[in-house]
Amino acid sequence: MKNNVINTDLTGKVAVVTGAGGVLCSDFAKVLARAGAKVALLDLNEEAAKAFADEICAEGGIAKAYACDVLDKEKCEAVAAQIDKDLGSCDILLNGAGGNNPRATTQKEYFEEGDLDSEVKTFFDLDKAGVEFVFNLNFIGTLIPTQVFARRMVGREGCNILNISSMNAYTPLTKIPAYSGAKAAITNFTQWLAVHFSKEGIRVNAIAPGFFATKQNRDLLFNPDGSPTARTGKILAATPMGRFGDSEKELSGAVLFLLNNDAASFITGVTLPIDGGFSAYSGV
Repeated sequence: MKNNVINTDLTGKVAVVTGAGGVLCSDFAKVLARAGAKVALLDLNEEAAKAFADEICAEGGIAKAYACDVLDKEKCEAVAAQIDKDLGSCDILLNGAGGNNPRATTQKEYFEEGDLDSEVKTFFDLDKAGVEFVFNLNFIGTLIPTQVFARRMVGREGCNILNISSMNAYTPLTKIPAYSGAKAAITNFTQWLAVHFSKEGIRVNAIAPGFFATKQNRDLLFNPDGSPTARTGKILAATPMGRFGDSEKELSGAVLFLLNNDAASFITGVTLPIDGGFSAYSGV
């Protein structure tokens, strides 16, 4: 099994992927396995993670699924200890757990005074617990696994941490203030970690995906008849390349590059936009 994207050899490495029961992170897990890594797929939904681990094993790779709550340090420690026994100590940590929640989302892009007297969900109606859930899942859900697994990287060569940020970190999208703020925190945290672990030789980077059409968001981007939604029109109008990204090819290549200890050996603290020019375009 070889990757066609970039020649990154991870043979003998142990890679831990959080959020691996989801669409993108399961793809990342498969890519790491194809590059030779032994992959631990962590997710709150163990059944989903196991299905993807089974796919990796069916391809000839080495993978095992683990039920894990990234917000519970004791559980993360227990899972890490089991991974040590099953696969070995973590060399690569890909922090992919995250997401948004309707309780932390406004109904409209722009506030208008009349909204106060309507049933429209405004900024003033955002649920405190919902905002905390989104921020904690994305930021604390990166901090805790990093505490647990980076501890196992100390004193060993060639270890990497890769976080998942977002275009929201640079320019917040409308309606989702908690998610945007949390991803901005991830980008900042990536820089902090890179400096903090620099003397240990642990490189810490992140990717910031733009817009990719996946099974998870397809209903938001396309109508039942396959025509683009109004939101898709806005997205593509603001993306100079005029299309959605291909997650399997165009995210995986960036992941493999940043984890390549030869090609990217002097790169740390970077959040790499993969966005078809979205972050570069002013709209005029």
